[in-house]
Amino acid sequence: MAETFTAQLSTGVRGSWFVYVVLYGETEWPEHDWGRSSPVPTLAERERALAALGYEVPEGAIWEWQEYTETPDDPASAVRLLAAVTVRKSGGGGAT
Repeated sequence: MAETFTAQLSTGVRGSWFVYVVLYGETEWPEHDWGRSSPVPTLAERERALAALGYEVPEGAIWEWQEYTETPDDPASAVRLLAAVTVRKSGGGGAT
């Protein structure tokens, strides 16, 4: 079975949507930034970005969404969205 990783999609403090692959023990993670805050990147856009980074979403894997506050423990703080999905190396390209 191929090694799997987690890809995350967020706007975070950047303000624009970006996707990155979590690589524990590494100082830099592969990422793609769409440079926009709206609309949310489509599934097809996410798959193309991940493919350009050399990863793919295995069949049956789904994006799971959660929200968190910008300032922890402050219910009045701005809400941020984070999505995550399992990915595996596809043998494709490099960073974009």
